[in-house]
Amino acid sequence: MSNLILVDSSVWISYFRGEENSDLERLIEQDLICTNELILTELIPALKLNQQRGIIESLESLPIIPLIIDWEVMRQMQAENLKKGVNKVGIPDLMILQQVIEENLHLLTLDKHFKLMRASFDFSLVGE
Repeated sequence: MSNLILVDSSVWISYFRGEENSDLERLIEQDLICTNELILTELIPALKLNQQRGIIESLESLPIIPLIIDWEVMRQMQAENLKKGVNKVGIPDLMILQQVIEENLHLLTLDKHFKLMRASFDFSLVGE
């Protein structure tokens, strides 16, 4: 398994609001975090609006893991979620889940859907 940790936008948003996250701070210091274009697209527009150029540059300097979307796999994952009663999982979360599984990444997130999906899918959540 890769040592890289994909940091979900939920964690970044909380961190940028000033909420403490010792896991994220430790991973930043250890240079273990990565991102993808989906997460950057969720974060950068608001950062640009608030003229946070330094943060944008820091995010863009992280290793960016390419997203290779397999729509059939995502449909199967969503069907499994629904079968298990895990409802309202958005397409972006399915894209992240697919990437984490296929690229053998660890995931740092505050999104409750990922914890619920651990019952059906084999992937690593940081802090679990």
